[in-house]
Amino acid sequence: MITIEKLKKFKESEDKVEFKSSQQGNYSYSGVGKKHPENRKCILGYVTALCNEGGGLLVFGMGDKLPHQVIGTNQSIGAEGELEAKIYRDTEIRPNIYELFENEKRVLVIEVPSRPAGKVFKFEDVALMRVGEELKPMSDEVYLKIINEQEPDFSQQFCEDLQISDLDEKAIAVLKEKYSLKQNNPNFKTLSNEQLLSDLELLKNGKLTNAALILLAKKEILNEKLPQAAVMLEYRNSENQIPFDNRIPFSQPFFILIDELWNTINLRNGSFPIQDGAYIFNIPFFNEEVIRESINNAITHRDYRKTSEIVIKQFPQRLDIINAGGFPIGVNLENLLKTPSTPRNRLLADVLQKTGIVERSGQGVDKIFYNTLIEGKAEPDYSKSDNFQVSLKLSAVLEDRAFALFIVAVQDELPESEKLSVLEVITLNMIKKGVSKNNLDTEIVAKLLQKKLIEKRGKTNAIYYILSKDYYDFTDEKAKYYNLQELDEGEVLSKVMQFLSKEGKAKMKDFVGLFEDKLSRKQVRTRIEKFVINKILEQKGEGSNSTYEVAVDYLNRMEVIGEAIIKTLNDLDNKKEKTNKGPKKDQ
Repeated sequence: MITIEKLKKFKESEDKVEFKSSQQGNYSYSGVGKKHPENRKCILGYVTALCNEGGGLLVFGMGDKLPHQVIGTNQSIGAEGELEAKIYRDTEIRPNIYELFENEKRVLVIEVPSRPAGKVFKFEDVALMRVGEELKPMSDEVYLKIINEQEPDFSQQFCEDLQISDLDEKAIAVLKEKYSLKQNNPNFKTLSNEQLLSDLELLKNGKLTNAALILLAKKEILNEKLPQAAVMLEYRNSENQIPFDNRIPFSQPFFILIDELWNTINLRNGSFPIQDGAYIFNIPFFNEEVIRESINNAITHRDYRKTSEIVIKQFPQRLDIINAGGFPIGVNLENLLKTPSTPRNRLLADVLQKTGIVERSGQGVDKIFYNTLIEGKAEPDYSKSDNFQVSLKLSAVLEDRAFALFIVAVQDELPESEKLSVLEVITLNMIKKGVSKNNLDTEIVAKLLQKKLIEKRGKTNAIYYILSKDYYDFTDEKAKYYNLQELDEGEVLSKVMQFLSKEGKAKMKDFVGLFEDKLSRKQVRTRIEKFVINKILEQKGEGSNSTYEVAVDYLNRMEVIGEAIIKTLNDLDNKKEKTNKGPKKDQ
């Protein structure tokens, strides 16, 4: 947190600060009511521009001339948290807002983070930058330079004054052990420390890299040179609880940290007993491979230029992992599983791959999703991620045990070359939940149809997919399978009559909604028109104002048929009674 004494000496351009007096606290939030381009001079405009400049400070309650004097401000007094939430909502920029005081005079500081590499933020669809006292559209030159940026590999950069004597001998021993196992060469255990570090490019031209610092440095050295490399584990007894019950910092080098961190998480791990025929086995709340892979991803992909640590929040049946820095360039929520990612810290990722900690770069998220779904749990949730942090929520709750067992059974039967991919498992799960075909990957759907794991129903716009009969046989839900079959004319009429018996009349849009995802609008219209021609339904009005009721002729016919059925049944009962009485025989 900055101090008032430092702020007094800051220069607006050089130190990326914008000073506003705003004593009365009426500085515009969004520029509403101002004429263009003056409307840009508002909180959102300056936050956007400062973020594009690489981060900075928007300060209220101080004069704009050196040395900056404290004037005091009522800007957003008592509503600092609300202001922070509004800025994030309207810009997707995550500021840090706090108050400072001098002689009871209040100063409000909005600390704006730097934009991610290759990302430009806009206010009212305009990329802004500060030019003197003005907020101007960003020049084409600056804009192109930003969007063509590549993130620097922090892990590959040299760590000043880091010596081999600063590295943890135990961590180096673990590194040698894992390296020799992965490379299937026991001789690697006998390598000198210098040779090992050089082979893995952790030591170059006599200088150690930041990757060496993160993976191998002694705890006190790591705390001194890169305190944000720590991982904070917080435990809460309830998911609604804000303060933590326990907080443990892990500041060791990675090759020691990862095992100690998992062992601590596992102390509060539980399991669900599952029965499969005669066999009973347990599914843990937190799968070790999923948790380790998630932590490896956070450590490999996080932005070490940010000063916040990785935070892991553990609850009895949920675990959240939050790390600084958004997704790598080119990766977002929509393509998370489809786009091969380039690790933000390439050297760090390469060492973890060569030592067998991770299999291959880009496969971590696949494993997290796959191993979670085959245990019958909810999909890993990255929805709270943004440009400034990645947030992963892992649920321990078993949602569908039967589906998990089915996937395992299918995988056991398929040859190695045809095993289900993580995207295929996710698509099967989506189809099971009834997700519309518009939200399904057509290429994946085609593969599942070919493997006969799903079936297509309906025609044209009303096409939908269901899991194959094998799934419902496996889960002993055969009746559910037949309920999912395409509706025949009798079933359509039955549903229409059921609706009209309650509502009295309906419009065409009501019928379309009644068969949503089962029949297209055209199919519904065709069948309703047929019912009208056959005098089952009666149409009143024309065009979009048309309504439909059960036809009087149809009701009369049904009444006659009903009476005939009752008469027939009565005649049969009378005949049966006479037959049973019959003539009595002599005893």
